[in-house]
Amino acid sequence: MASKDTVGRTIGVALVICIVCSILVSTAAVKLKGLQKENADLDIKKNLLLSAGILKNPKSSKDEILQAFEKFEPKIVNLETGEYVSDVDIATFDQVKYAKDPSTNMTIDSSKDIAKIKRRSKLAKVYLVKKNGQVSMVVLPVHGLGLWSTLYGFLALDKDTSTVKGFGFYQHGETPGLGGEVDNANWKAKWIGKKVYDENFGPVIKVVKGLVNPSHANAIYEVDGLAGATITSNGVTNLLRYWLGENGFGPYLSKFRAGGGI
Repeated sequence: MASKDTVGRTIGVALVICIVCSILVSTAAVKLKGLQKENADLDIKKNLLLSAGILKNPKSSKDEILQAFEKFEPKIVNLETGEYVSDVDIATFDQVKYAKDPSTNMTIDSSKDIAKIKRRSKLAKVYLVKKNGQVSMVVLPVHGLGLWSTLYGFLALDKDTSTVKGFGFYQHGETPGLGGEVDNANWKAKWIGKKVYDENFGPVIKVVKGLVNPSHANAIYEVDGLAGATITSNGVTNLLRYWLGENGFGPYLSKFRAGGGI
């Protein structure tokens, strides 16, 4: 009696199993896509709140995060003019996607690209926190190249647009224990109260090598460096100076100050 375990039969069974598995994986991916995006958006909101100091517990529940996020008033800004725009849907705006689309991005001159991001969106989403009808804080999305990855984070500034209220990253691929220390709560706390601009509103904030000397004249503009992570530290300095400069949020923050923080 001939064996049924022929090469053709074996290949056929393998193909059927592959097809069935592919269908199951594809179906699961489609069904989970919405949930994955929701979780990613929630994580960004959580990190924004943590950076601004409004949320204290990194393990806060979804309801706590969404409730706290209601304190923010998001706005879309034209980075070139520094003015708010109203013809873009805030809820669906994605600055990262805009930065990849030739119709909504701009190539940065290499001599000005200190953050090494090559191109950026023409628009950006900022977040305002109001108290008694007046803006008390403005939170800016920032990003730039570290050692191994692009770091994405939020910088929270007081209404004077110079004093740091909080700073943190929500996405990066830096080396754990070295550049990855940008996530260290103790290091992030060192930013609070620092000044990002000089008296002429030129961006001067800097991550220094080693520890800041408190008696140094520029100590208010300096933050302790990350041990063993000079390139990541320099990357943080450069990305902040880029986004606080004339090619980033500089025009917007200038108008913000002129308008009394409205």
